[in-house]
Amino acid sequence: MSHTPRVLETHAEWRSDDVADPAAWTETFSPAELEELDTALRHAEGLGDDLLDVGREQFPIPGLASRLEKIEHELIDGRGFVLLRGLPRERYSQAQMELLYWGLGMHLGAPWAQNRHGHVLGDVTDQGKQGTDQTSRGNELGGDFDFPYHSDGSDLVGLLCLQKAKRGGASTVANAVAIHNDLVREAPELAAALYEPQPYDFRGEEAPGTRPWYELPVFTAWGDRLFVRYIRPYILASQRHSEAPRIDAVAERAMQRVDAMTRDPAYNVFMDLEPGDIQFVNNYHVLHARKAYQDDREAGLVRHLKRLWLETRVLADRPPHFRNNPSSHWAEKASVSRIVT
Repeated sequence: MSHTPRVLETHAEWRSDDVADPAAWTETFSPAELEELDTALRHAEGLGDDLLDVGREQFPIPGLASRLEKIEHELIDGRGFVLLRGLPRERYSQAQMELLYWGLGMHLGAPWAQNRHGHVLGDVTDQGKQGTDQTSRGNELGGDFDFPYHSDGSDLVGLLCLQKAKRGGASTVANAVAIHNDLVREAPELAAALYEPQPYDFRGEEAPGTRPWYELPVFTAWGDRLFVRYIRPYILASQRHSEAPRIDAVAERAMQRVDAMTRDPAYNVFMDLEPGDIQFVNNYHVLHARKAYQDDREAGLVRHLKRLWLETRVLADRPPHFRNNPSSHWAEKASVSRIVT
């Protein structure tokens, strides 16, 4: 292996004991902020029906904006995750909740397309797909299993809870910085293997006429910053393509070690998202997952989250393979997913 890994960004390392108090990562809206959000919502609604026409200027929240700016810096340069609490779900329709969420998101970053449909506001709910479907994405699958720790394809990922499941479905995060650094300290040869490009399955969402797999390292050092991209199921799925590179034996051992570390409670924080809660995560520093869950459609207890991918303004520089491409076949047709549960 050509890369000699080093410990990076120790200021962003944490263990579960460091963040055991939910008050450390929960930001609760004040009554004045909720009123400001409501006023911004009414203003944005008066501009028209297209949520995509709403940017920061069309969703004015001058009092809350400075708090959100601090949160944005904490996401990129600090703990890497936050829970925003207090939006009264019962007060608003689903469309209004989506607009509130979108408006808040625009103050944290610019929208980033999530799939070949160009969804910049997506749905995370059981969409009747099976994990054996080689074009299925994690946000479309039901909850009869623990979804593994992974990162998404943007600077930040946000999840708004519209509705909880009948049971289960806890959201959980793991500190990828601590996992990387501990791997460097304990098994540098395994860490080095994950600085090499790994094959990923495009899940059928590649551009027409292009190969159905791509390569990306799990770990990237860019200056003194660490960038992590890890989606183990997509790496394994790449092996269905005969022309895709085979997974190296040392890299396989390294990924098994990382998988075990993500499941170690020492690196984890668990949270039950209540309707109206919003979670934001730094995709480069924090992996996220969810526990198994069970819906009850007849009772209206269907787990339903709305997802944002965002390009933050705080992060001034990124490796080329982590940059948003506004001319990609995903981004050229921005749209909103409109599932109602």
